[in-house]
This record gives sequence, C-alpha cells and structure tokens, in this order.
Amino acid sequence: MRAATHTTHIVIYDDQCPMCTFQMRVLTWLDWLHVVELLPLSHPRAAEVAPGLERASLLEAIHCVTADGRIYRGARCIRFIGLRLPLLVPVALFLWLPGVIWIAEKLYRWVSRNRYILSRVFGCKEACAILPERRREKTVDSAPGEP
Repeated sequence: MRAATHTTHIVIYDDQCPMCTFQMRVLTWLDWLHVVELLPLSHPRAAEVAPGLERASLLEAIHCVTADGRIYRGARCIRFIGLRLPLLVPVALFLWLPGVIWIAEKLYRWVSRNRYILSRVFGCKEACAILPERRREKTVDSAPGEP
C-alpha cells in the first residue's frame, strides 16, 4: 500500500497507550540521525499521511510510512526503522533471519492486544515520567526550529 510522499519516515503510534508512548520516547533518544518523525494517532494528520488505513488497523499496530510512501506495520515497522537507527541495527538484522519475522509478528500481535494490561503491569505511565524528553524530539506538534 502506498501513501503520499514526504521527506522523513513517519511513525504513527497509539498515543493513548502508555507503553507505546514510552517506546516512542525511547525511539527519539535512539534517532541520532533524525530519520523518524513521530505522529500520534490522535493527530488529525494521521488520516492524511496514511489515507488507505482504517483507524482500527492503526490501533492494532505501529505503522511507518516511508519517505517514498511505502507502509510497514508491526514487527516489519520495527525492522525497517531499526535499520536506520545505529543501536537498533542488530535487532533489525536479526529480524531478517529466515522465519524470525513470522515469529516476531505473532509476538507483536500478542503484545499489541495486551498492551494496556502490560502498561499497567510494567508501570509504563511512571516510566514515561522518568525518561526525560529529548531536546530535539521530532514530532509533528513541534514547529521547525523549536527546541
């Protein structure tokens, strides 16, 4: 599925989920090369960036809309983004081993279905408060040149 083209890779995530929000905060710390733009699912632009995706689908998994319009979801999104973030390259390469992505997708679906429970179990809400925002955190809500 193709979407409109843009200059960065856009990751659409469930900003109502504490675990997802925490993971996106971590992602901003790992994005040294500034290749990812984070787009909360609640933002009106989410429908514009991925017009072919239903809200229900977007709630089921993280999605990455690439600069050339390709869309990756779930573990494949992690694999795509991982190849572009130096510390995640080993994880991404592991996901390219034969059969691993199939297992990763099954595991991803289970975690996604249970993410609100897992958020409570692991205390993601409190963990998000501990991890400070990165000074150059790049989200769609940040204006250009804003710290």
